Amino acid sequence: MRILVTGCAGFIGFSLTSKLLRNFPKSKIFGIDNFDKYYSPELKRRRKNILIKNKNFFFKKIDLNDQKILEKFITKFKPEIIFNLAAQAGVRYSLVNPRKYVNTNINGFFNLCEVAKKIRVKKIFYASSSSVYGESSLFPLKETYSIKPKNIYGLSKKINEEMAEIYSINSKIKFIGLRFFTVYGPWGRPDMMIQKYIFNSFKNKKFELFNYGNHTRDFTYIEDVTNILVKLIKKKISKHEIFNICSSKPIHLKNVIGKLNKYLKRSRIVNKPLQKADIKKTHGSNKKITKYLKYNNFYSFDYGIKKTFDWCKNYFKKKL
Repeated sequence: MRILVTGCAGFIGFSLTSKLLRNFPKSKIFGIDNFDKYYSPELKRRRKNILIKNKNFFFKKIDLNDQKILEKFITKFKPEIIFNLAAQAGVRYSLVNPRKYVNTNINGFFNLCEVAKKIRVKKIFYASSSSVYGESSLFPLKETYSIKPKNIYGLSKKINEEMAEIYSINSKIKFIGLRFFTVYGPWGRPDMMIQKYIFNSFKNKKFELFNYGNHTRDFTYIEDVTNILVKLIKKKISKHEIFNICSSKPIHLKNVIGKLNKYLKRSRIVNKPLQKADIKKTHGSNKKITKYLKYNNFYSFDYGIKKTFDWCKNYFKKKL
């Protein structure tokens, strides 16, 4: 089997690639990343340096917007399956630089689909987001609900889903959309709430708590995410499918901080009003994916928090 992972130096991309290399030792895994500076390129390089130690992993620095280079690379290696996890992340940053989301998330995805169509890729798994739902009062959120994103990031993911639907009709590629809900865990993004709170505590820095902490998030542990994605590879897909990837156990941010404070000295919290791009609550239904895969044994949040804290502590020490 030949698998391409775009965004392989990102959080989910790295975690998935690591698992693919363990679970499919006879497969060839190709990875591309552009080491975008939205957050620490050093962290991304560390992830990549771990991956390249495996003889079955092949890496190339490529941006999805470099259409000719992208086409040359994919045409040469002819992957059967693609995981598109390359994207401009960050809901709040979409207010600052919306064009980047259009260029990377929309144009980049289009370039990938065009090349995949030419070489007749079998399946494309692509990262969508809980952000496509926008604000809602009807929970848990199901894949069949109407979607109405409230920021450019969410809109870019909605457009990805619509593009995938069109390409699935006009080609033989099977598209699988992955609506991720607040993924966390070891090697996670430093701009995400849990990692940021931990690192700010280590550095004795202030932590800005938006909406005065009155947010609720459906935190999903990275090991559950990668377990689900690996199981999906083996499933027969007959049409464009979209799945919520979530624990379906939302937690209030003040409770998250309480759990983190068991391991930390309290960070200096600065309460802030609601940020315009933020969604107040996410709570997805995972019934479709759990029924489809018979996957019900999700890691507990307490387990995930401890593993995340231990990783952050070890990583912080190495940087000193």
